Amino acid sequence: MPLTKEKKATVLTAYAGSATNTGSTEGQIALLTERISQISTHLQQNKKDFSTHRGLMKLVGERKSLLNYLQKNNLTGYRQLIEKLGIRK
Repeated sequence: MPLTKEKKATVLTAYAGSATNTGSTEGQIALLTERISQISTHLQQNKKDFSTHRGLMKLVGERKSLLNYLQKNNLTGYRQLIEKLGIRK
């Protein structure tokens, strides 16, 4: 189930500054995190859905590469973002 337009807009305004700033690294990471949490709840109910599991692993890898990029280029922004999202404890 993809994210709705309203949900995307609220996530982007919370993390990227505005709803139209879809290219920011922080906004992309926040959207991926939201999508990952949705897929994780789906997989808890459907344990044998292996194709969705593969898609989840691809999203996690994409988020990891974006987080590494953000860490190299904007360390304070990286630290604030992982604290707000509650990832990488």
